[in-house]
Amino acid sequence: MAYFKFGVDSFIWTEVFSVKDLWIIQKAKDLGFEVIDFAIAHPETFPLEEVKKEIDRVGIECVTTTTLDDERNPISPDPAIRAAAVKSMKLLVDINYALGSKVMAGVNYASWGYLTKKPRTQQEWDWSVAYMKEVCEYAKSKGDLNICVECVNRFETHFLNIAADAVQYCKDVGTGNIKVHLDCFHMIREETSFRDAVLTCGKEYLGYIHVCESNRGIPGTGLVPFKEFFEAVKEVGYDGPLVIESFDPSFEELNGNCAIWRKLAESGEQLAIEGLANLKKIAETVQ
Repeated sequence: MAYFKFGVDSFIWTEVFSVKDLWIIQKAKDLGFEVIDFAIAHPETFPLEEVKKEIDRVGIECVTTTTLDDERNPISPDPAIRAAAVKSMKLLVDINYALGSKVMAGVNYASWGYLTKKPRTQQEWDWSVAYMKEVCEYAKSKGDLNICVECVNRFETHFLNIAADAVQYCKDVGTGNIKVHLDCFHMIREETSFRDAVLTCGKEYLGYIHVCESNRGIPGTGLVPFKEFFEAVKEVGYDGPLVIESFDPSFEELNGNCAIWRKLAESGEQLAIEGLANLKKIAETVQ
């Protein structure tokens, strides 16, 4: 039987992680998760010291994800906004090193939700690659950290939607510490084959995975072909976390941005509990 390391995103419980949410770290471990993914949209307010202390006490692996906003947009025509993106990402790099995280993923190549109503341009590509080179070189100067770019669906970005484009982006950045972040929710809308997307990344470029269902509901209850996906992940030798990400029905801003208009589980925690059980059962069938 193949071994997979399952994790959970802090978004399951909270929109913006603060000191009042420290209990989530112990809860994640108690539920059987081996990794916690801290979603950090605003690194300047993240309670680093308190989180680090609790991570060390609980003894759980952590990674981070982020989304950039329009004030920190690497493909903005405004150079000041592009510079703000660099500054914010460097702060996030510092946070990752302090936490001992080896993965810094998410929509970090352009502002999340920024759409020009036109296809990606070469100028936007050049701006983003130049920005990411600076961030990745900074990360390399600090130690061992992979920055992973998340392909998301066409309604959330026009920049990176599919694995093939993300791999090309990694090659153009060319620093060696940049990889691809795959998310099943987005893949089912944009890829033609789960297996082919994984093989396109290969071991060299597959850096992080979110195991989300096709409707953002309980993993294992929708259309995502998880067995096919897990078999491909094993085939390329990926040994990093597979993290459940979704959002509690009570959230306001996130649910609006992600167009979640109905309850997909009784709570985010229930979604995580049932999803983990389902995914473990599927994983047991992968040889």
